[in-house]
Amino acid sequence: MTNKKLISIVLGVMCFALTVAICIQVRSVQNSTTVSQSYEESNLRAEVLRYQERYENILKDIEDLNDEINKQIDEATQENSNLEDAQSQIKEGNMIIGTTDVSGPGVIITLDDSTTDPTTVFNPNDLLLHDLDILSVVNELKNTGAEAISINDQRLVTTSSIQCGGAIININGQRVGAPFEIKAIGLPENLSNLERPGGYLDDLREKYQMQVKLEKSNNITIPRYSGVITFEHAKTVE
Repeated sequence: MTNKKLISIVLGVMCFALTVAICIQVRSVQNSTTVSQSYEESNLRAEVLRYQERYENILKDIEDLNDEINKQIDEATQENSNLEDAQSQIKEGNMIIGTTDVSGPGVIITLDDSTTDPTTVFNPNDLLLHDLDILSVVNELKNTGAEAISINDQRLVTTSSIQCGGAIININGQRVGAPFEIKAIGLPENLSNLERPGGYLDDLREKYQMQVKLEKSNNITIPRYSGVITFEHAKTVE
């Protein structure tokens, strides 16, 4: 075998080996690329799943927060409703016991002593208004439905007293003299029934010649009781 043939054979073997090596390398690169792509796709899929799970958790937290907010709103609304009810009951109670100013329709009755000459009567004391006269008018007002009553701006409450003090009358411990202005809130048509013939106002006017005036009004204001209401013996029932 000549040297040229030997060289040709060696070169041929080397070329074949190189070709085989190149093919193997190309195959390895392709496999590596495929594995790399699969790995990236797998990581991407896992990342997407993690974000989806996180998103679902956030949505769940938002729903829980909304539920809690709605619960707080319901409770606050209920508390406000209870508070409004309590305030309404307090206001109504204050009106009933007389510790708040009130206004409404009713009547105004003005009473004054007689103008008759005292020397013309046997007992001049009969020409003066007394505590029993005022008390009788007040009782008639109550019987006809008066919801609030004042005498010379002294509010009458459950503990009020009307007592004779000589030439004056003591109401709620305050000295009050004639003329007496009695305000009463209620249905004017019913309260004005005190003017009926034979009624107490009629007696004061006709029998004792007292000065009596009754007028209806759609807007009467009666001030609150300015004193302190205390109960020493009455207790609430638990």
